[in-house]
Amino acid sequence: MHISIDISQVLSFLPEESLELIRPKIEKAWGTLLSGTGAGSDFLGWVRLPSQTNPEVLTRIQEHAARIREIADVFVVIGIGGSYLGSRAVIEALSTSFPALIRKDKTPVVLFAGENLSEDYHADILQVLDKYSCAVAIISKSGTTTEPAVAFRLIKQKLERKYGRKGSCERIIAITDASRGALKEIADTEGYESYVIPDDIGGRYSLLTPVGLLPVAVAGLDIEKLIDGAAEMERVACKSPDFNLNPATLYAAVRNLLYQEGKQIEIMVTYQPNLVMLTEWWKQLYGESEGKEGKGIFPAGVTFTADLHSMGQFIQEGTRNLFETVLSVDRSNQELLVPNDPEDNDGLNFLTGKSLSEVNHRAETGTRLAHVAGGVPNIRISIPCLDAYHLGQLLYFYEFACGVSGYTLGVNPFDQPGVEAYKRKMFELLGKPGF
Repeated sequence: MHISIDISQVLSFLPEESLELIRPKIEKAWGTLLSGTGAGSDFLGWVRLPSQTNPEVLTRIQEHAARIREIADVFVVIGIGGSYLGSRAVIEALSTSFPALIRKDKTPVVLFAGENLSEDYHADILQVLDKYSCAVAIISKSGTTTEPAVAFRLIKQKLERKYGRKGSCERIIAITDASRGALKEIADTEGYESYVIPDDIGGRYSLLTPVGLLPVAVAGLDIEKLIDGAAEMERVACKSPDFNLNPATLYAAVRNLLYQEGKQIEIMVTYQPNLVMLTEWWKQLYGESEGKEGKGIFPAGVTFTADLHSMGQFIQEGTRNLFETVLSVDRSNQELLVPNDPEDNDGLNFLTGKSLSEVNHRAETGTRLAHVAGGVPNIRISIPCLDAYHLGQLLYFYEFACGVSGYTLGVNPFDQPGVEAYKRKMFELLGKPGF
């Protein structure tokens, strides 16, 4: 089964025939993406990546991950943006909610560093590395991005003091450029085991490269199924732009139509706490791809039902410049029934025998109906269950739809010139030579 998309709670907010009117623009964007004739065409290696992934690369990653699990209680992934968001999203989506407390197999706890400059956060990680055996992946094309470079300095020094220079080299993996950059030079000099970030794949589209696959494999998850699911969605998305056959082009079309109607904020809604980081990955993918030239839909995220008791008020009755995309999981992986209470002091015996999944889905449906009645269009994207195969489908769906949506909007979905602005000001304030 594939993921599916339901736009029935959107159509009343759009002018009649609007889907047909935007169809030629979507078809053109779809063709531009597949032909590699648009802006940013040097960064389209991800489009056919799932179907062209070399099985030998997956085998190497799996074997390496098994070795890491033998020597490390903790695996630290150092990176920022696309160098960590994707792997963290997959690991949290597919793992038990409390891996450090529940899992009994020999799987390292995966921690992340270098995505912030918090002194306390990184000091805490160094304390963890004092206590537990560890291995580290440093992910950076250049090796000079400030946040991960600073974290790597700190953690590399800690490992060298703990294991010696030679011993630390056996616990550090570099995922970097094939031939150039500071990290590539360090890796070659020190003899780190290395993986390549392809030149034609930007960071936010790099999840299905070793950037994401190695940490996911170390966490004990099935990267072959992840790739298989992505390859299946690649086949669907690349076959035809027809809305009836291609959920990715339909999603791109509807969000652009809503944007034309003044809906400038898209809220990704999930009802599963372990999908919070998937929302963060999605926010980077769409925010960095579309937010330029004074254009773009602002990507936000909420986790229901928790945020119904906070942001729910604004969504129901606040400024009407937003729409929701609800990510729904059809089946839970476990079953838990509401028990009967003879006293019924909480008045919930009407739920006796119902699964929490059923209650959650009723909350989802009720919330969608309430928000639509309150003037908030709702797209619903559903996946059959939360496993590696269907998550792979979902990840590729979002990537492909983002490329089509960006071209439809009229921007280059594969650059990020605005990211450099904060760096220039930060370097100036820190006194970096030349700034």
